[in-house]
Amino acid sequence: MDNLKEKTAKGLFWGALNNGTMQILNVIIGILLGRMLTPEEWAPIGMIAIFSAIAGNLQSSGFSTAIINMKQPTDNDYNAVFWFNTITSFCIYLVLFAVAPWIAVFFEQPCLTDLSRFIFLAFFISSLGISTNAYMMKNMMQREMTIVSLTALVISGTTAIILAFNGYSYWSLAWQQVVNSTMLIIGRWYFVKWRPSLKIDFSPIRKTFRFSMNILVTMIVNTVNNNILTFVFGKLFARTPQVVGNFFQAFKWNTMAYQTIGGMIDQVAQPVMVSIRDDEDEQREVRVFRKMLRFTSLLAFPAMFGLALVADEFILSTIGPKWTESIPILRILSIGGAFMPFYSLYKNLIISQGRADINMRLNIAQIVLQFLLILATYKQGILVVVYAYSALNIVWLLVWQIYAHRLIGLRLMDVLKDSIPFAVVTLGVMAVTYFATLPVTNIYALLAVRVVVAGLLYIGIMKLLRVKIMDECLKFILKKANK
Repeated sequence: MDNLKEKTAKGLFWGALNNGTMQILNVIIGILLGRMLTPEEWAPIGMIAIFSAIAGNLQSSGFSTAIINMKQPTDNDYNAVFWFNTITSFCIYLVLFAVAPWIAVFFEQPCLTDLSRFIFLAFFISSLGISTNAYMMKNMMQREMTIVSLTALVISGTTAIILAFNGYSYWSLAWQQVVNSTMLIIGRWYFVKWRPSLKIDFSPIRKTFRFSMNILVTMIVNTVNNNILTFVFGKLFARTPQVVGNFFQAFKWNTMAYQTIGGMIDQVAQPVMVSIRDDEDEQREVRVFRKMLRFTSLLAFPAMFGLALVADEFILSTIGPKWTESIPILRILSIGGAFMPFYSLYKNLIISQGRADINMRLNIAQIVLQFLLILATYKQGILVVVYAYSALNIVWLLVWQIYAHRLIGLRLMDVLKDSIPFAVVTLGVMAVTYFATLPVTNIYALLAVRVVVAGLLYIGIMKLLRVKIMDECLKFILKKANK
């Protein structure tokens, strides 16, 4: 048990370092690119984001998740996934290459033909590293994953900035994706000593096909869910691309923020839950899940409610007044975004129980409801749609909780007890910070003051209340720092 705690703590530490540093770099790169490019130049990338993302889902087909869910995967399992992904991805790229002109016609943007054909290369390149990424996640190689991710981000981000500075417009964003995929492949192959062989045996694919297909459908549904607003707005506002650009910019910052926490959880949740799945102590799964829930609450609420608090100053002081229309969208999305990392926890819990079918059904139902909400509200304007979208994402967590209770006996009362206090304290901190900093008029000073005041207040209250999960995090960090 102590070994598992140490592995989990190390995984969360490196996951935090990875995602935290990644997002800081993403913020810097995003600010520079946001200042160089206009909303109209961001719009084409946002319009085709859903196609790239779905293509990425198809290339893995859920088999990498199946590997992580195995107790002891073999070299043959990794080899089968490698060749299946590579062959499938090549075929999918040929199809996407052929349909690129239709994508351009659908969005009434001729530039999308060449642009989409180039960007789609990124997902084919990525297919070469799916098995190695699964290997690293299964063996909890978070330190190596951090090094690879940061290196790829720095190189691809620098490339995009140089190209944008030299007037390459949206092509700079396209090159960023392709270069990032290439560097990730190189890094993973450097750290992982496993190599594919020419002895191809697809029996592991057949054995895990049903589970993997459930994962695949779920991944596609999640992708549609995450990109549906940009896609719909891309079509509805094809003649006013600045609307799409403003939404895409707000959506990008919101996603970047909550994925800092969600990505950290994703790196350890499934391997940890799988490792204790057959434990004789039936309540151990509940205890482990609740501890991860408290950790997620500790970070998610202040991060996302804080972003909503400083949305105005953040946008104006970083990427400038040309993005003013994205501010209210970002503020609404950030409130809903505070609850998104909890989906990572529930998803990994359900998958670790071998119930990818439940995961799939819940996601399909959610996307259907979201689509109906969009149809019912889009005529009232973009803000109403975003309000409805965010509200549904919060309420839908209750449905996931029902299934978590059925699978491991997790009670709603315990979930509320573990999460609501953090939300209440955070709301109080943000309210006090807002009113206390009203006299500050300079946006740069206001941004800095609000971040510092809110951060110190939150930490101070957590220490005053003697919140155990925070003390454990600080002790682990101090222990790492003293080594």
